[in-house]
Amino acid sequence: MADENLGTDTPSTVSVPDKPALEGLEAKLSERWREQGTFTFDPDTTRASVYSIDTPPPTASGSLHVGHMFSYTQTDVLARYQRMNGKNVFYPMGWDDNGLPTERRVQNYYGVRCDPKIAYDPNYQPPEKPAKNQRDWDVVSRRNFIELCEELAVEDEKVFEHLFTTLGLSVDWNLTYRTIDDVSRAVSQRAFLHNLSAGDAYLAEAPTLWDVTFRTAVAQAELEDREMPGAYYRIPFFAADGTKIYIETTRPELLPACAALVAHPDDERYQPLFGQTVTSPLFGVEVEVKAHELAKPDKGAGIAMVCTFGDLTDVAWWRELQLPTRTVIGRDGRVLAETPEWITTADGRQAYAELAGKTVFSTKETIVKMLSEADLIDGEPKKIQHPVNFYEKGDKPLEIVSSRQWYIRNGGRDEDRRERLISRGREINFHPDFMRSRYENWISGLNGDWLVSRQRFFGVPIPIWYRLDESGEPDYENPIVPSDDALPVDPAAETPPGFDESQRDQAGGFTGDADVLDTWATSSLTPQIIGRWSRDDDFFSKVYPFDLRPQGHDIIRTWLFSTAVRGDALHESAPWKNAAISGWILDPDRKKMSKSKGNVVVPTEVLDQFGADAVRYWAASAKLGADTAYEVAQMKIGRRLAIKILNASKFVLNLGATEDNVIVRDASVITNGLDRSLLARLKKVIEDATRAFEAYDYARALDITESFFWSFTDDFVELVKDRAYGGRGQAEQDSVLAALATTLDAALRLFAPFLPFATEEVWGWWRQGSVHRAPWPTAAHLAEVTADADAEVLPTVGLALGGIRKAKSEAKVKQRTEVLAATISASEVQRERLRQGLEDLKSAANARELTLATVDGDLTVSAVKLADPEVSAES
Repeated sequence: MADENLGTDTPSTVSVPDKPALEGLEAKLSERWREQGTFTFDPDTTRASVYSIDTPPPTASGSLHVGHMFSYTQTDVLARYQRMNGKNVFYPMGWDDNGLPTERRVQNYYGVRCDPKIAYDPNYQPPEKPAKNQRDWDVVSRRNFIELCEELAVEDEKVFEHLFTTLGLSVDWNLTYRTIDDVSRAVSQRAFLHNLSAGDAYLAEAPTLWDVTFRTAVAQAELEDREMPGAYYRIPFFAADGTKIYIETTRPELLPACAALVAHPDDERYQPLFGQTVTSPLFGVEVEVKAHELAKPDKGAGIAMVCTFGDLTDVAWWRELQLPTRTVIGRDGRVLAETPEWITTADGRQAYAELAGKTVFSTKETIVKMLSEADLIDGEPKKIQHPVNFYEKGDKPLEIVSSRQWYIRNGGRDEDRRERLISRGREINFHPDFMRSRYENWISGLNGDWLVSRQRFFGVPIPIWYRLDESGEPDYENPIVPSDDALPVDPAAETPPGFDESQRDQAGGFTGDADVLDTWATSSLTPQIIGRWSRDDDFFSKVYPFDLRPQGHDIIRTWLFSTAVRGDALHESAPWKNAAISGWILDPDRKKMSKSKGNVVVPTEVLDQFGADAVRYWAASAKLGADTAYEVAQMKIGRRLAIKILNASKFVLNLGATEDNVIVRDASVITNGLDRSLLARLKKVIEDATRAFEAYDYARALDITESFFWSFTDDFVELVKDRAYGGRGQAEQDSVLAALATTLDAALRLFAPFLPFATEEVWGWWRQGSVHRAPWPTAAHLAEVTADADAEVLPTVGLALGGIRKAKSEAKVKQRTEVLAATISASEVQRERLRQGLEDLKSAANARELTLATVDGDLTVSAVKLADPEVSAES
């Protein structure tokens, strides 16, 4: 609604095109917004004035699909509302060019491989065409590789920016960042060193989830369960007296890694064996039988073979029962070549020799064959389908190996920290609220700290060096850290303070940590990166904690949780006040759209076909957290609405409504009961839409506004044409023009967050500036004119008009055919409402005489006599 400061003392002008159209608006208006700085954040501000958004950075090495249009539109709708509501909106955009997808893309695009031990070449130029054989690819330093990543990412990001601009995102394009540039690397390393100095980061030799394809450690949050075929093999261990103790396992290939058998302490079958030793088949290794509550008496034989390591339960048993580490699977996914020292018998060592160097799959086949030949499999294997851990980007099952890795404490091994992080989550308003349970359930299910080191070439280097003793062994207990002003650093290419390059990897010298940080270890710092933490404390205080984190529900366990971990450790606070969780886009078969499934829709196609406002309408019609089907029909409805806004606005303005007619201070001009009814309905729409937006229920705000708008155009505008043209005198014309202008003004503002292009186009026909910088409508100054207005007058008169139109349609005459007489039967209350709009109803229906009759039932129109004496109708 127009506020007082929007009034004007000079006559307004209206310039309406003859043929309004949606085509071309995106390019024209996006350029205007950028030139005029419509969405630019003003850093000269206070924290109370700011609404800051921790925008998700899309993966720059990928390609956008219509699901991105869906979720980013929902964020933009909220941003536009807050801006119109008087907030200085901090709305940046980032590009996630750190990680495995970028690494792969750059390798294939340029034909290069990275070796962090190679020295940086400041003059390096990649080949014009990549060699067909990967063995012929250029080998470059990590720093050169990162530069190539940045170079290629810039080109990808231009495509993304164009798409997002076409969609109408009101991002401040001066506020962009990348997750692998110097700024992000420095922030990520600085935060890691803060964690280290506070004791929140530590180095440990521990069982590690390992992807044998990518040769890297994997964190719990990156796990993906996939149903795989398998089989239970019933295999005997041998007690001292020769008794066979059967276990059932899906992983016979881990027999040489067996460290114990475990049964439940209450299982009477095995209680006599607790503390005794049994001997493994084939390898003749003695292992102890132990008791533990995690053993399941009703699963398989009720006693389990504990190997180091077959799964995460093995890790728990190994740790809690203090079992020996007997690793046989290497980081390459093959059985270690050297026979383990715990296999001492000749037969056992001979059996192991047949496995050395084999893949896990081949090892299983070999051991099953050996067991069968020795008649050590009881019965036929039981075929099953069971969930198997995979790295989310991998295509082979994960192994668990023992390795030295860096961890950040996240509550997985610390009950106090776990409870604190759950409490941090309760400082955040989740939208929808039930998404909070996903956050808390994830924390409750953690079984270890956050593994943040990765054995990859591309990424943010772990900023650590280690002294080498006289034997060349690293001193892991006393790492060397860089000075803050040296960040970012690459320990694989740069030297620590007090050393020179000649001492690298030499006894008495140093070695650099060769690993990089998990991509989430940097992405978890998006508030710090874009908020200028550690670089501009004053700026950071104006945006942090952020007001909003929008994101998908599938990465609550990764991005949302990891950011909460960093916010707690670095600032002792939750990183945001609100978390808006969007759902997935589903294909017609109700499956999630994803590039890997090949069921995505390219956004340029739908933007070209329907226009940005139509796509935004579809996206904003879905509530937060709701998985939503990709619906062309919904986009068609959105396009029809956007076109209706153009055409109806043209009609209203051509009726004579101007900016001067918008009521600002004096509402006394609104004298007609039908006009006052319209404004009473408008007042409620503004209040309800505002209330919905404040609850982050933008979908309801859109639904409320749209429903009102169709009533406005289909009923009110049709009813008041004669009055608007002056057919009933100046006072009545002034009243209706004020109602028309006031309603159009408010409707454009109510629709502006959803349909920014159509509303901005219409706004420019009769108003100054941008609708997106106009204040959100308020209903305060409508209170006087609607104080005793009946909001039901308009729908009641509209219902009567609809009845007369229906009668004409059934009589197969034109709608402008004169009605000589008709009877409208209604309740007494409805009759009073009809009287307030009776003259407008007569004009709109072209009716000479309308008789009002009282009935107890629903409103009906009957005895319709048309100008053609041969025609009459009942409705």
